[in-house]
Amino acid sequence: MTVEAVQKVLNRSRASVYRYANTDALILNPTFDHTRLNPESRQNKEDPLMFHPNEVARFAQDVLGIKQVTIEISQPPETLTHQLLRQVLAELKIIRELIEQTNSN
Repeated sequence: MTVEAVQKVLNRSRASVYRYANTDALILNPTFDHTRLNPESRQNKEDPLMFHPNEVARFAQDVLGIKQVTIEISQPPETLTHQLLRQVLAELKIIRELIEQTNSN
């Protein structure tokens, strides 16, 4: 989940989500802290903060004391890029089938 999604679920400001997050400018992936909101592991400090839905629910219940937490994950709308990639994949599958048929004969 992005910071914006966490903000919406927790009904907190963007600044407070960053304040709750277990991050450190000097440490890329700090150790788990049960009193903070722990982000997913990152490869680079420039990578955006992402949070696992279960971690957001744990934080909301255990730390913030929110009793009822509903996290709904929805797929982003399909873009033109997704459609083109799906078409390219379909064509590659057809090409592979033709090559395999040619090799088997």
